[in-house]
Amino acid sequence: MDLPEPQEQMEQGTMEDKAEEQIAPTDNSASPSDPSTSFASGEPSMPAPSSETKIPTELPSVEVVVEGPAWYVIHCYSGYENKVRHNLEQRIETMGMKDRIFDVVIPTQEEIEVKDGKRRTVERHIFPGYVLVNLALSEESWYVVRNTPGVTGFVGMGNNPTPLRPEEVAQIVKRMEAEAPTVKVSFKVDERVRIVDGPFNDFRGVVAEIDMERTKVRVMVSFFGRETPIELDFLQVEKA
Repeated sequence: MDLPEPQEQMEQGTMEDKAEEQIAPTDNSASPSDPSTSFASGEPSMPAPSSETKIPTELPSVEVVVEGPAWYVIHCYSGYENKVRHNLEQRIETMGMKDRIFDVVIPTQEEIEVKDGKRRTVERHIFPGYVLVNLALSEESWYVVRNTPGVTGFVGMGNNPTPLRPEEVAQIVKRMEAEAPTVKVSFKVDERVRIVDGPFNDFRGVVAEIDMERTKVRVMVSFFGRETPIELDFLQVEKA
């Protein structure tokens, strides 16, 4: 399975392109159908948590590719990842599935955001709209996860979820355990910026180079008709 690109690159080649909406058994209280839209906010509303405690006896067949525990990917409404994890953990508890569904993880990493001359550390979802579930796949475990409020489907074909390969899991864990937070800036190469600190305060120029490791940016500033490169800290410039 190919992993989606993190955050801003999610629009191209995401897991969602591979995820097929799957048909769950008829259960109006638990079925993850399309959410209603709030007239006030224009955003989808999260279905109410299910009070279901028993698994139906008749379930669609599921093709088990990997015997035993494996990591699978589920898709949910973007922005509701934490709520979906909470709902799923409740269902695992109330439906007695702790021996089949072992862990629910939202991959995150720390990121340093530089905006308006200020630096702050935030926690970002690596794959917005996706949650990882470690489970032993069966008709019952598939049903419990698939019918969790907010879950729109497994990544895979039909009723056959595709497990993550070990190297994909290792890649995700590496991102989550990275010691140095990634840095996110609001400007790009060839964009105009304004210097907001230091001896060149209020000068404007064009970004020539961005050094993410040193958190430095090289800006071309015009002095008496000549373009001169100036190296500055990320905090010293902002998008013009």
